[in-house]
Amino acid sequence: MLKMKGLSQKEMEIVSFLEFEKRYFFTRDDIKRFHIIPKRHYKIHKLIKKERIIRLNRNKYYLVPVKAKSGKWSEDSFITVDEIMNSRDYFIGGWAAANYWGLTDQLPMKIEVYTTKRQGRKKYLTTSITFRRTTKKRLKSAVTETIQDHRFRILNKEDSRKWLKSRS
Repeated sequence: MLKMKGLSQKEMEIVSFLEFEKRYFFTRDDIKRFHIIPKRHYKIHKLIKKERIIRLNRNKYYLVPVKAKSGKWSEDSFITVDEIMNSRDYFIGGWAAANYWGLTDQLPMKIEVYTTKRQGRKKYLTTSITFRRTTKKRLKSAVTETIQDHRFRILNKEDSRKWLKSRS
């Protein structure tokens, strides 16, 4: 078995399994087969400290691929946002949506996520995210798009155009 510096045999089994199955985004339940319940949280905590996984929300994590030798890795921002939000009650708006629809060439420095659940700023992987509160009614103005075979929610093109006009 391949031995990575700083990882125990059990941690290496977990990382290898997730990598082999291409489960870069995973939950605690995905790795429960590797150890008894009380130690699962401990193993996750140790892998976070060793920067092999990154916590996205209460139950979802991201595996930093083995090929990321320095421990730094970048995933598509829209996919990361969708995974953080568990694919519900959100949409991507602001400059990121305007750029996605080709309404501007300006590349966003941060991703604005409109949701009914949270607010504030957070950095995940290489993505800076600003969470903004919105209503359930406004969530209906989002459309579902696909990138790299992964679905995500984004403000529709017409509302993105209106948002962009309000900025000038």
